[in-house]
Amino acid sequence: NRGGDVTYHGPGQLVAYPIRSLPGKHGDASPADVTAYVCSVEQLVIDTLAELGVVAGRKSGYPGVWIDADMPRARKICAIGVRVARGSTTRRTMHGFALNVDPDLRYMREHIVPCGIAEYPVTSLREEGCNASLRQVADVVARLAVERWGDSSDDRQDVAWDYEPDVVGMHITQRKPEWLRPRVEHGADVLATKKTLRDLHLVTVCEEAGCPNLSECWKEGTATFMVLGERCTRACGFCLVDTRKPELPDTDEPQRVAEAVARMGLSHAVLTMVARDDLEDGGFAHVAECVKAIRDRRPGTAVETLVSDAKGDDASLEKLFAVRPEVFNHNIETVARLQRIVRPSAGYARSLSVLARAKRAGLVTKSGFMLGLGETSEEVESLLVDLAAVGVQIVTIGQYLRPSADHLPVVRWATPEEFAQYRAFGESLGISHVESSPLTRSSYHAREAAGSASTATATHEVKVLVRR
Repeated sequence: NRGGDVTYHGPGQLVAYPIRSLPGKHGDASPADVTAYVCSVEQLVIDTLAELGVVAGRKSGYPGVWIDADMPRARKICAIGVRVARGSTTRRTMHGFALNVDPDLRYMREHIVPCGIAEYPVTSLREEGCNASLRQVADVVARLAVERWGDSSDDRQDVAWDYEPDVVGMHITQRKPEWLRPRVEHGADVLATKKTLRDLHLVTVCEEAGCPNLSECWKEGTATFMVLGERCTRACGFCLVDTRKPELPDTDEPQRVAEAVARMGLSHAVLTMVARDDLEDGGFAHVAECVKAIRDRRPGTAVETLVSDAKGDDASLEKLFAVRPEVFNHNIETVARLQRIVRPSAGYARSLSVLARAKRAGLVTKSGFMLGLGETSEEVESLLVDLAAVGVQIVTIGQYLRPSADHLPVVRWATPEEFAQYRAFGESLGISHVESSPLTRSSYHAREAAGSASTATATHEVKVLVRR
């Protein structure tokens, strides 16, 4: 019974965290009017309940939203707790409200003193005779929030509802369209690259992930080195990489990678990694050592790193930020709705956060995703808007190709025209380089993309993000 120090969130409760940048109460240099903001949140909930047929209001001296607020039998239906970030000119809001739709109220009645208020009970929409579902309540909240705080447009991406993805899709034997049949030529240049990699006992994502552009890239003497072994601690639904228990990292791998870069004469080297959640820092110190070894062995070579999300750990990310790779790449892989089925150990918000932190560290940022998993055009455009909003400068978009019958099925083949449309849309948002075609993969034309991003940064190219 610790009062307001204990909060309950659970099934049957709609929890909402509005994220807003508040104006100063007395001008730009002044703090936000937090009281007015709390009243605005309360009114949003009151208006929502009114539309659902439940009369609610405020109770003097008590925060939140109440039923029969001025009566002896007043009961609380919604808890509100917000704060505004200090020391920030944006005055960003955090936390929000928890509306009891149909939770098991025994948790709040028998185990805690909700908000420290022992003299009044809690209630729910269900107890007040309203049988609206969580989704129906969320629909009303979302619409009224746009009317209260939004402008003329809104962009909604639901990810929390029970969702059964299309796990049937196309049969793996279905013939691919012509534009998805790469031309494979294993000539002398390809064999030379392969020999260098074999001599140095190196692994490439080109082979491990079954990249369709292998012969094209190896012919040009480029390859994406996969460090930290060839076994991944995650099991994403689209990826061919081995998921058995990984071995300890090779301490001499940074030197071997650097030697390969020198032998191949690369001006732009791409490093990727398997996710290593078994390591304390996720393997990020090892990737940083590879970057330093390449620069020591071949000064002037630009290094691009394609990394995991480090489980969002700042200390791990900082180890790579400190060596300042020329390009920091982290793939978001798919739209928000499909994240859980496509990569269950990662998350949409975490990936955006990682990219935002890399951008804040002053790095050129890059991300990529696939088409053909069941996403809609509106979701793809929303994803591009989100990437642009966190400052991503390079985006790669390619067709998902099913590696085996054990992986997620392809739902549809996106046409070359669709890829061109998404390229144009991404560039209209101010993204410096959008590599978008059926066979595009993360490191496809990586050197050219990095050059485009560097040129745009050097000339201070600025475009206005006009869509929310």
